[in-house]
Amino acid sequence: MVAINSLTMLFLYGPLGGFLLGVGRLPVPWQALLLSIAIYVALPLVAGYLSRKWIIRARGETWFNEEFLHVLTPITIVALLATLVLLFSFKGEVIVSNPLTILWIAIPLFIQTNLIFWIGYLLSKPLKLTYEDAAPSAMIGASNHFEVAIATSTMLFGISSGAALATVVGVLIEVPVMLMLVKICLRTRHWFPAEKSRAS
Repeated sequence: MVAINSLTMLFLYGPLGGFLLGVGRLPVPWQALLLSIAIYVALPLVAGYLSRKWIIRARGETWFNEEFLHVLTPITIVALLATLVLLFSFKGEVIVSNPLTILWIAIPLFIQTNLIFWIGYLLSKPLKLTYEDAAPSAMIGASNHFEVAIATSTMLFGISSGAALATVVGVLIEVPVMLMLVKICLRTRHWFPAEKSRAS
């Protein structure tokens, strides 16, 4: 699902970004858009694909799933927390001194994330998806790809711009909201049929 999502971003982020900038009557910097996609979407996707193939070829798929991924999981959590600390350190003063502005950015992001999640999650029931498919589909659909948005807004408008501030606030809002949605998924697991392989 993550790979499909990244491929979708790879092909649609540029056209959609160009369209939205055009609607706002802003110049469309295609070079900046393409560079953001290459660095923050294409490069991690290719690196992940190649490293996975190399590790499985060297150590086997069982070792990859049972050993490597267990080691990698805490590293990704630490990396996420470090990213949040860095983002807050760059924009912390602005965020603290403009609480009302932050609130006006946070409210629509909170509503948007919840709305997209619930649309995807509830539609999974009539589609008869298992919990293992429904929960990640809804979570991925609700995610906002702020890493690409931060890179693009910084290149287009500068690190001190309002656009860059909005994307940083977006990350700070998205993380606790997504954790809340994970908790909801765990508590509503019984809404969906069990995965066939496990049920049998």
